[in-house]
Amino acid sequence: MTRTYSAPSQPPLKVGNLDNIDRRTADRFARGEMEIDGRIDLHGMSQDQAHGALSGFVRRAWHEGRRCVLVITGKGTYTGGVGVLRQSVPRWLADTSLRPMVLAVRPAQPRHGGDGALYVLVKRRRDHHR
Repeated sequence: MTRTYSAPSQPPLKVGNLDNIDRRTADRFARGEMEIDGRIDLHGMSQDQAHGALSGFVRRAWHEGRRCVLVITGKGTYTGGVGVLRQSVPRWLADTSLRPMVLAVRPAQPRHGGDGALYVLVKRRRDHHR
C-alpha cells in the first residue's frame, strides 16, 4: 500500500509569496543566497516532457531532503512572448500532486538565470515512522 502525503488545506502557491517562511530563510531565498541542491533545465522540452520531468524532479528532491532547487524554464520566445514553460511551471508546482512538497517559488537572481529560471524551496520531509 502506497501512502501519499497530504496536508490539510494549503494556501495557494504564488510566485514570490514568502509569507509562510521565517524571515531569515525568506531573505536568503529571495536573494539567491541559499545553496542550490539541484537543478533541472526544462528549456527546449515539450509541455508534456517538461511536466513529467518537473514532477519527477520535485518528488526526488523532496525524498532526498534537498531544500532549494533551480528550475530553468527559459525566458520565452524570440518574438518577445512569454514562454509557455515559464507560465506553466508555477501552475504545475501549485497542482495538488506537488503542492504539499513545495514551500515557495521565486524568480531566480540574474546569476542563476533571472526571469528564465525559478528558485523552488522544497518542504522538509516529516517522517514519523523512522
